[in-house]
Formats: sequence, structure tokens, C-alpha cells
Amino acid sequence: MYYLAQQATAIQRLLQNGAGRIEVAKPPIFEGEREKVVGFINACCLYASIKLGGWIEGEKISWVLLYVQEGMAEVWKENILEEIMQGMSVVTTVEELFTKMRSEFGEFDKQSRKVDELRMLEQESRTCNEYVQLFKKTARGSGYEERSLVEEFKRGLNGNIRRRLAEVESLPSTITEWQERAVKLDCNIR
Repeated sequence: MYYLAQQATAIQRLLQNGAGRIEVAKPPIFEGEREKVVGFINACCLYASIKLGGWIEGEKISWVLLYVQEGMAEVWKENILEEIMQGMSVVTTVEELFTKMRSEFGEFDKQSRKVDELRMLEQESRTCNEYVQLFKKTARGSGYEERSLVEEFKRGLNGNIRRRLAEVESLPSTITEWQERAVKLDCNIR
């Protein structure tokens, strides 16, 4: 969220400085898929921060709900709208709506899923730089700390790169050092 806020602030400054109108993609339709709730919320936040400034909270909530369609998400939306119309809703801000969405549609055990993904991740035919970026994304939220991250990173490297890294005189000590050395070595090999 913080990163999205920084992006929105930078874009707002560009607009104020006469950089012209920026086209922003609207969020995708959300159908209730657990794996897509975070992306949907991020897309809504980015769009709203750039295009919906000055709107009151109720309008923002309605705008977000326009993109909640189909399946169980549609039923959930109908329930939320009914609660709002009856004055029984705990949702009074768009952030409260997002919190409720995360609660209803978010993953229950994201950390375990991330650990499983990390254990299965391998470099394969990717460049080391591609592997590093995918590793960072997968490791985020896994709960793994430095030493465990290093071991999982090394395990997923292609054998040739892993062997060459093991042969160096002074081994890297942090995950960042391992990743930087692996990328450099991969670039030299290719």
C-alpha cells in the first residue's frame, strides 16, 4: 500500500506540473478468486488515488463495488449493499471495504502456501536475474529469515551456477550477496 501511495503522489505531482493527462487502467472485474483479491485491491487503490480525488467515501465504495461481479463475489456485494441501505453496515470507508474483502476472500494460510511455492521454485531455463526477481516475490510473506532464505535460494539455482558459487574463496553471507553474485556469474556464463 505504501508503494502505491508513493506512486500516486508522484503521478499527482506530474499532473499538477502540467505533464498532461495520464491514462490509468481501470481495475479488473473481481469474481471472488482468493488469489486475485490483493491485485484487485491494489488496482482499485492506484486508480482511486489518481482519478477519484475529491470523491466522498460513499461514492468510492460504490465505485469499487461496480467491479465486484459474478459468482460468490456478486452475492457478497449484494449483502454489503443491503447492509449499507439498511444502515447496518460497518463499512463506512473504502479502506474498511478492502479490509472486509481481505477477510472474506483473502487467503487463510498464505504463509504456508508461500513456503510451499518457495520450496518448489527452481531457476530452470530462466536467467539468474529472472530467478532472483521471482524468488524475491515468492519469499515475501513466507516467514523465512536470512539463513533459510539463503538455503532455499541456493537449492533452486541451476547446478552449474550453484557449483561455481561454492568454489569461490569467500562465500557470500547475506541473501542479497548470494543473489548479486549469482546474477553476475550467470551473466558471465551466458
